Amino acid sequence: MKIAILGSGAVGGYYGAKLAHAGHDVTFIARGAHLEAIRQNGLSIRSPALGDFIARGRAEEDTRKVGPVDLVIVGVKAYDNATALPMITPMLDHQTSVLTLQNGVDSVHEVAAIAGEDRVIGGTTYIATALSGPGVIEQTGTHRRIVFGEVFGELPRRSGRVSAVHEALADADIQSEAVGDGRVPIWEKFIFLVSLAGFTGATRLPVGPVWTDPFIRQQFLDGCREIEAVARAEGVPVAADRIEQIEAYVGGIPGTMRSSLLIDLAQGKRIEVEALQGSVVRRAATRGVPVPIIATLYAVLKPFADGGSRSA
Repeated sequence: MKIAILGSGAVGGYYGAKLAHAGHDVTFIARGAHLEAIRQNGLSIRSPALGDFIARGRAEEDTRKVGPVDLVIVGVKAYDNATALPMITPMLDHQTSVLTLQNGVDSVHEVAAIAGEDRVIGGTTYIATALSGPGVIEQTGTHRRIVFGEVFGELPRRSGRVSAVHEALADADIQSEAVGDGRVPIWEKFIFLVSLAGFTGATRLPVGPVWTDPFIRQQFLDGCREIEAVARAEGVPVAADRIEQIEAYVGGIPGTMRSSLLIDLAQGKRIEVEALQGSVVRRAATRGVPVPIIATLYAVLKPFADGGSRSA
């Protein structure tokens, strides 16, 4: 399969490296020192639990040099969509599929505005990786899971192209799960992630102190319930026990865990507040669903959307 990775950072780069290592024709879309490092030395994956390896593949900054591919995997941060997503167009032809792994529920629609609904597959991922230097990705633990499926048209359905992508991912030692309705895993992660990122970001604390305080824990879960209500108002059949699943999951993760939004915030980088909390507020307003907790978190985090410090 001919594959292009749009956003070859910690997440996209990792999956691209796994696919290249398995023998697929992978082109990494990157820029700057990271681009040059991949060209000169390949993309190095350091994984104490699964083993280190170096993946070789083309690396380009200009997608016009790539040409049509079978699959585009979108791994850029959502705040870069305005400039990054138009780069998909030169890589499209009649059989190209575009799998987005971005955080948030807006991504599939934003990608479809560029590529067309008929090309888009929606997915979400569970992985702990970091870009430790140009051309080097470090993985913590063993999670490398992608859950994905069709998101437009008649649902649920398992299409031939979803099955083909699933086989390619699974053969590359990626924990792949193809589902009949790709909206469901996207929203189920969103219900958790928006509250996690919001509370850890607003408090500037890892999840432990947030979760061990009974009042804050209740607000966290009530925030999840607000997002669940928006999902149901939009007709997405998320699990009936999703809140209980989240409660059990958070209770079992290390208290030192920090959301990626908190990490970016602490480093003065741009944050995905618009794709997360902002999206909930906008969608809730359209559906007439009250979301006071998430709206408050949005107000607290919104000044930091573009990075930097706003302290007095």
